[in-house]
Amino acid sequence: MGKIGMKNPIVEIDGDEMTRVMWKMIKDKLLLPYLDLKVAYYDLQLKKRDETDDKITLQAAEAIKRHGVGVKCATITPNKDRVKEYNLKGEWPSPNGTIRAALDGTVFRAPILVRNIFPAVRSWKKPIHIGRHAYGDVYKNCEYRVPEAGKAELVFTNSKGRELWRGTIQEFTGPGIIQGIHNTDKSITSFAKACFTYAYDQKLNVWFGAKDTISKTYDARFREIFHEEYLKNWKTKFEQEGLTYFFTLIDDAVARIMKTEGGLLWACKNYDGDVMSDMLGSAYGSLAMMTSVLVSPEGYYEYEASHGTVQKHYYRYLRGEKTSTNPMALIFAWSGGLKKRGALDKTPEVVVFASKLEEAALETVESGVLTSDLMTVAAPSPQNRQVYTEEFIDEVAKKLKRKI
Repeated sequence: MGKIGMKNPIVEIDGDEMTRVMWKMIKDKLLLPYLDLKVAYYDLQLKKRDETDDKITLQAAEAIKRHGVGVKCATITPNKDRVKEYNLKGEWPSPNGTIRAALDGTVFRAPILVRNIFPAVRSWKKPIHIGRHAYGDVYKNCEYRVPEAGKAELVFTNSKGRELWRGTIQEFTGPGIIQGIHNTDKSITSFAKACFTYAYDQKLNVWFGAKDTISKTYDARFREIFHEEYLKNWKTKFEQEGLTYFFTLIDDAVARIMKTEGGLLWACKNYDGDVMSDMLGSAYGSLAMMTSVLVSPEGYYEYEASHGTVQKHYYRYLRGEKTSTNPMALIFAWSGGLKKRGALDKTPEVVVFASKLEEAALETVESGVLTSDLMTVAAPSPQNRQVYTEEFIDEVAKKLKRKI
């Protein structure tokens, strides 16, 4: 049998540490034996970003705009310890944040459900999808370590040089810290449109939570734009499908989410979505059991790992020790990207292959072949056995081979 052909390339964005190791295993054992894989390759491992002064990250984002679909491995966002460890020029920004800002995208995450792992929250019967606004807020902030007593002010000067507003943040009597964040009407509107579009397509109710009772301008603007977008473009469509849009305060949303059965899209501001998606991932079984896709209003898609680089396992790997690291999120990043590539290119054979890859991965977990993170949460069974990373991927490969 010949390999399955692809019309157009996927932008492949390689990453760091243990996820980089698993990324290569997935390509070698699950993709290349069956696919004539076309990629536009960008290596975003930390040293490469340092060598290029992080220009390669923006180049990868521009490539996604050209080709429409990308898949991304997990990458390191360096702190001071990482700067020293890798002898870097500086603390380069989050690659995810840079790419998200370039694409003005919304991140959608959903749990990967299997029959032998039950949610930690008893009431959850269906997936809870997270829609995370992936622009601005603390991820594109300006902050300062205040060294002494003084006044901190927020000032806006228009493009003609005229000062329109000035407000006091704090009169400091000693050292402290300040931070400025921003967002734009355009990006918030794109976020709202993306959430309603995704929910309508997936037939999900939409929840949105913010803290407009405290943040009477910043968070209130999010609420206003969501409400306007819903009334203008979605209310009739949602009602025809029996769907609803619900706004509440973010703390109330957190409390209510624990009592719902799921089956909804929870739209979150950037920081809230960052935190709550990890909470959901862990509650549904594991951070590695969650899909993640960045959707741009222009129709660009980037499928990614929903977790970090698994640093501790990588250090063990470097010492020659075996690890039991879960590759499911990485597998589903590739399958999601291939499904979208096939749908856009009208190559159903690529979509079918990606679906079979997902089936093989799910069946591996459901047969009791488990990585260490899943052993503690899977339903007890005599079939359960913990395997090493390579063994897990090999088991997926066996099941995939039987399906092709």
